[in-house]
Formats: sequence, structure tokens, C-alpha cells
Amino acid sequence: MTMSTNGSAGTGGFEWSASQKLGMVVSGSLTEGMEIRLDADTSIEDIKVGTFVNIQGRSMRFFGVVTDVALASMDPALPASPPDVSNPFVARVVSGTAAYGAITVEPMLTLGAGDSVAGLDGPQPAKTIPPHFSPVGAATDEDIRVVFGSEDEDDRYFWIGNPLDMDTRLCLNVEDLVTRSNGVFGKSGTGKTFLTRLLLAGILQKNVASNLVFDMHNEYGWQGTSEGATSTVKGLKQLFSSRVAVFTLDEESSRRRGINPDYVARIGLEEIEPEDILMLRESLNLSEVAADATYSLQREFGRRWLRAFLDMSGGEEMRELATRINVNDRALSTLQNRLNRLMRLPFIDAERAHDSVNRILDYVQNQDMHVVLEFGRYGSDLSAYILVANLLTRRIYARYQQLTEKAAGDDGEKPRPLVITIEEAHKFLNPGIADQTIFGTIAREMRKFNVTLLVVDQRPSGIDDEIMSQIGTKLTCLLDSDRDVDAVLSGVSGSRKLRAVLSRLESKQQALVFGHALPMPVVVRTRDYGSAESYASFGWRDAGERLAMAERDSADLF
Repeated sequence: MTMSTNGSAGTGGFEWSASQKLGMVVSGSLTEGMEIRLDADTSIEDIKVGTFVNIQGRSMRFFGVVTDVALASMDPALPASPPDVSNPFVARVVSGTAAYGAITVEPMLTLGAGDSVAGLDGPQPAKTIPPHFSPVGAATDEDIRVVFGSEDEDDRYFWIGNPLDMDTRLCLNVEDLVTRSNGVFGKSGTGKTFLTRLLLAGILQKNVASNLVFDMHNEYGWQGTSEGATSTVKGLKQLFSSRVAVFTLDEESSRRRGINPDYVARIGLEEIEPEDILMLRESLNLSEVAADATYSLQREFGRRWLRAFLDMSGGEEMRELATRINVNDRALSTLQNRLNRLMRLPFIDAERAHDSVNRILDYVQNQDMHVVLEFGRYGSDLSAYILVANLLTRRIYARYQQLTEKAAGDDGEKPRPLVITIEEAHKFLNPGIADQTIFGTIAREMRKFNVTLLVVDQRPSGIDDEIMSQIGTKLTCLLDSDRDVDAVLSGVSGSRKLRAVLSRLESKQQALVFGHALPMPVVVRTRDYGSAESYASFGWRDAGERLAMAERDSADLF
């Protein structure tokens, strides 16, 4: 950017260089956006929806985003009777005068008074608009750093990607990110898993919380698959080996993939409670009567209710039980048959309880580590995934509640913040059960007890509307269902314009990001993950580099 020494009145003495100047404001409103007439030498083909621009008003600068691109003309008859542009001279005369390009810009923020880069309080939400004929220019790298922060200047910020057609690093405020539950959405194959890896790595790198990842398809622990599953990429354990523990439900699968897990998790049959069965209604195809009967069975048999119920024979014994607890005997028989599937899961131990919850808490609280629980071959069994994730989360949340209340009573330190990642989130948060599940409770309470969710899903329309409204930051890749788009944008200011932006995302490595961790919505080209350079940006070094560093350290020491 260059500053004018003889700036004209009404522009704050501010001018762009020829390569940055785009046009001027000709009309618009705060709600509908500003119409910008492009200069004759500005190619409309170079401007894309989602591009950032600056508007220099009389006393302040506005930072906005392009939401529409159009062709316009001064003469209404021109489209019906276009001129002969085979003559280059005529084409040059008509272009930019009688016919011109126009863009619509949504003013999002004000960046300070006059020609300053930022006001004393930083960027503020735009509550007014610039006057007619205000000059408009392309946003600069410095603007991006001012608006979205910089890793170099503040350790709270994590580089998530780059704005469209810019090489500047665009950052999220990770401290703000973990104060609320967040969501990664997009249809299959758009890069949700890569984006989730980046977020988890950012939380880990900035050390603002612990992660507990219920890794359905073994993508986050030791290694995962690249886009198209043609090669592998490093997981969190390889990048941050001393700070990540890999738990597994399937030791055989882990060994086969060359992984030495830190702990083999097991679930005792006595640990399963009616709340866990309620979550399995859909996957086990249980009726409401059958699912609710589990509470009656618990009252009848106590803590060992499930073992006692599964050991029962049918016939007369089942009918007598149905009479005692006032439940239809056919519903009980169906429930028993479906629950017997749980007994066939090798990680279910019918003989004794296990200590998986305490082991996870020890890692995330006492050792400040991060836990990835791999499901191995059981990840394809949705009932197994829902059962384990729900059972462990309920107990971990209860412990966090106790620790938080104890800290408040003793005026002590609260437990370390915890982010729990779940995939296929609509199975845990659908409207029928969201208000009864631990995941719905966590999402609504917004880190009341220092626990938040990172939900990953390709069907956001299946998530309860109230839960979606509580999600703090949404990272949305391309969606192909109108219902899913409506769900993601529900309750968001300017959703109609964001819908147009979202519909034009590329199918790979692009996402619309908006919410609590950013000052305004933005389309990003997500940063690379999978190359040696990208690994190095997280602090990873290969064996040769580590040896060379050790030799240099030894030489310095001695």
C-alpha cells in the first residue's frame, strides 16, 4: 500500500497502488452489501467470491468479503443490442464505460480511522457503511495479520490455511476455540479428516487443552491415510511422540499395523448402564419401550442388571420378569436378543470391571498428555463406537464435574481443559436423544466444567438444532445437501450470502470457517498436511535431523 501526500477529501488521504485498486462504491446497504463498480483495467475474471477487499471511507477503513460477481451496463438496451466489438477500439471504449463489471461486498469490520491500519481497540464489527465513490482495493497481507492475528506475534494463534489467492497465513485463536464446542462438516471426500487433524495438532502445539479422540477409523493416532487412500500420513503420535498416548480396543489390529499401544482398553459388563443402551436405540433397532425397559431392569437387579438379564432363559422366566417390572415380555425378549450382540464384542469383559477411565484421566490430567483411542476393526461397528464413546465420556465428564466443583470450593485450580472428538456426530446428537445424552449436555453447557466437543460429521442436518446453535466455530467443507447447508448456517448473520460462498467451494482443501475463534467468516485453502515441510512446521524432525541436533548440542555442552 502507498499513502498519498495530497490525498483528496473524502478518502482519508489513502491510495492503493495500481495493482491493488479495484474500483469504487456506487450503491448498497449494510444488510444487502455494497455494490462496487470495477475500474476499466480491473479484470472481473480475477475476482472470486470469498476474496477480501478494503474500502476506504471518509474517516475509517472497512474490511469486507466479496459475495457476488456480476456484469452490468449503463444502457438497459445494451444487452438486447450489443455493439460490434470486433473493432478493438470500440471494445476498449465500451468496456468499462457503457458496460462494466460489478461486485457485491459484505462490509464485515472497521479497521480504524483515516489511514491507520487498526484502531486502538483493534478491528470492530461494521455498524455503518462507507459513502458513495469510496475507493475499493484488494486486501493486503498486513490486513490479514491485523484482522486474524499472527503466530509470530501471539502464541494463541494457529495457522489453519490461506485466504483465496493470497499466500498470507490465516490464523485461528486457539484459546477461544477450546472455550466452546466446535464442528467440522463436509460431504465424504472433501477433507474433513485432514482438517480435523490440523485442529487437533494446533490444540496440541499451542498446549491450550488436552485432546481425547475417539478414533473410529484409526486416522489420528500413529498414522492415517492421504486423500484417495493412496499413501499414509503421520498421525499425532508420530508428530508429538512424547505428548500423545495411543489407546486401543483392538490390540491385534494395532500390532498388525506396527503400533505398540500405550494401553489396551476394556469395558466391564457391569460398567454398562441404561444411558449407554439408550444411545444404541437406532443402531440396535430397539423400540422406545425396549430401550426404556433397561431402567426397570436396573431397579430390579441392581448394578449387575445386564449380566443377570442376559443370563435369563426365555419362556416362563421372561414372562414372570415382564410381569414384575410391568413391561411387555416380547419387548424384553427383543431387548435380550439385541443386547447379546454386545457379548460378542471381544473388548467387553463379563467377569470384571476395568480401569480405562482412570487411565485416560491420568494421562490427560496428571501427565498433560493427549489420548487417541483407536477402535481397530470395531470402528466399522457403529454400535461398538457409540457404546464406548458414550460410556467413557459420561464417566470422564462426571469426574471433571467433581474436580471443578472441588476446585471452586477450595479456591483451587480447575482441571485442565479437555476437547473430546467424536465422528458420526449426528448419531450422538440427533433431535430424538440430544437432550438426554452426555454429548448434548456438554455442547449446551459450553465448557461449564472445562470439557468441550469437536464434532465431525457429513450430515449436520441430523444434529439437533439447539446443539448446532451452541457450536462455537464451524469449519465447513463442501456440502451437497440443501438441508445440511441450512443446518450449518442456521442462526448465522448473513446466512444467505454465506450460502452462495459455501456452494462455490472446491471439493478439496477449501473450507468456510466462521464463529467464535475468528472475527468474521472466511474461506480458506487449508494448509498442507503430509509433506516433510508440513511436519517440520509442527516441530517434527526425522532421525537424521535429530542425530545432527544431538551432536550439535553435545558439542556446545562439552
